[in-house]
Amino acid sequence: MASSGFVTDTPTARDSEKKNLNEAHGKSRHFPVDDEMHSAETTEEITLNAKNATEKEHSMTLMQGIRLYPKAIAWSMLISTCIAMEGYDVCLINNFYAFPQFNRKYGVYDAATASYQIPARWQAGLSNGANVGEMIGLMLNGWVSERFGYRYTVIGCLFCIVGFTAIFFTAQNVQTLLVAEILCGIPWGVFQTLTITYASEVCPVALRGYLTTYVNACWGLGQLIGIGVIRSMVGRTDEWAYRIPYSLQWMWPPFLIIGIFFAPESPWWLVRKGRLVEAKLSLLRLTSLNRETSFSAPETIAMMQHTTALEAHLTHGTSYLDCFRGVDLRRTEIVCMCWAIQNLSGNAFSNYSTYFLEQAGVSTSNSYNFAMGQYAINIVGVVGAWTLMACGVGRRTLYLYGLCGLCSILVVMGFLGLVPATHKAEAGLATGSLMIVWALLYQLTVGTVCYSLVAELSTRRLQIKTVVLGRNLYIIVGIITSVLTPYMLNPTAWNWGNYTGFFWAGLCLGSVVYTYFRVPEPRGRTFAELDVLFERRVSARRFAGTEVDVFDGSVDAGVVGKLGDGAVGEKGWGTRGS
Repeated sequence: MASSGFVTDTPTARDSEKKNLNEAHGKSRHFPVDDEMHSAETTEEITLNAKNATEKEHSMTLMQGIRLYPKAIAWSMLISTCIAMEGYDVCLINNFYAFPQFNRKYGVYDAATASYQIPARWQAGLSNGANVGEMIGLMLNGWVSERFGYRYTVIGCLFCIVGFTAIFFTAQNVQTLLVAEILCGIPWGVFQTLTITYASEVCPVALRGYLTTYVNACWGLGQLIGIGVIRSMVGRTDEWAYRIPYSLQWMWPPFLIIGIFFAPESPWWLVRKGRLVEAKLSLLRLTSLNRETSFSAPETIAMMQHTTALEAHLTHGTSYLDCFRGVDLRRTEIVCMCWAIQNLSGNAFSNYSTYFLEQAGVSTSNSYNFAMGQYAINIVGVVGAWTLMACGVGRRTLYLYGLCGLCSILVVMGFLGLVPATHKAEAGLATGSLMIVWALLYQLTVGTVCYSLVAELSTRRLQIKTVVLGRNLYIIVGIITSVLTPYMLNPTAWNWGNYTGFFWAGLCLGSVVYTYFRVPEPRGRTFAELDVLFERRVSARRFAGTEVDVFDGSVDAGVVGKLGDGAVGEKGWGTRGS
């Protein structure tokens, strides 16, 4: 009886398992669970198969990846659509403050302006309530998704969204709205990380950058739909002006729940749990074998086994604390900073383009139209980033040079503060227009590429927890910047005006320096190769040019030791069906 260290089977048990899985999954003639799927039974065979799969991934072109993994692309895009719900609701709450009907229902009467207004403290509470919920959801996701799997975690969160949306729809006071924001933030926090992780684990190296960055397009799609719905409600004078937008949140979950129920689980997650046959079935459901004859499911699963064993050999454990130990500390730091730089580069300042356009005399309705254009830029930026990546431009290159461009635009915006008061309207129009240009460049580079970097630079065993920590830092920095920016721009506070551009340019310049020295290039690297590069402490500037063989003697000896004793990964990981 041969043993791989991951699975110990007898021929009788193996035949019974194949029969049960074939019957349970209704496998067709294209996807039988045959003996070939169990060929990698020894350490040497696992290593050889993993090496073959790695070589095939390196030689795979973008079009070959699309032909081989069309189902993976479709399933990943479906699950990533969950993030559109967060973009939709965040857009709603920030724009409802200008709705007289919304203010009349949830605000208080202000004698000075003879109108109803939401008090500033409640505006801040509602805007940041979702952030609080997201931080809770993010931390829970690090445990729940690894325990129950990606599919069931997402489905459970979608059911929560259905119930929590009812609180929005029936809220009678602002306190209830705050409760709804916090509760909805919990599943949104799960979506923020799980969508990226799933996308990175169901596709090969050739597609990884495209599917992970698609998440950013979904964010923009949700915001674009939200601003469009609000724009269509401007003419209403009854309570349905804000109830209809809230009720439309129910349009997402039914379709997503049904679709995700039939989606295949991440084969990487199944391998980490020792459920190899299920992992191979899941992988076959993600591929189209008749379109790429060189593909081998056993070889690809062997590569996942090898990578997971390698990470278990190089890292300590799978808790949040382990993200700050050994070589994983560097990876956690980089992922956290990549997220934080999105806000440190001036994103909060860019969101005030409408403010500067109104200063220039642009009407409120046209300002909404500009806002719709700015949200649409998210989608345009993602497509542009895909085009640049398809032309061979690396993630680090896009991120670094994008920050340089953003910093330059912020400096120009700062100097517009020197324009005489007699030309204030022209300066406001120029500033608002530059902010839209800034947003386009941001989405073309930093805003989009960040999703790919955070998904690729963390280990498989700690990926969810590492991305969770990074996203939490993003939220914390976002809260701070969203509080500071109004003070900088408000004439009754610090009144910096355009000079605010210099402040953000300084932070953006610091981000450029950090990126140059600390953010490596993951393009074209398998997860195992990234593990070895980090373990050898290769500097960020040398990542792209350093040759590495994850199957050489020095590395493989440690892997073989782990494969041999079956004690890889989490407690109980080495046995089937844990």
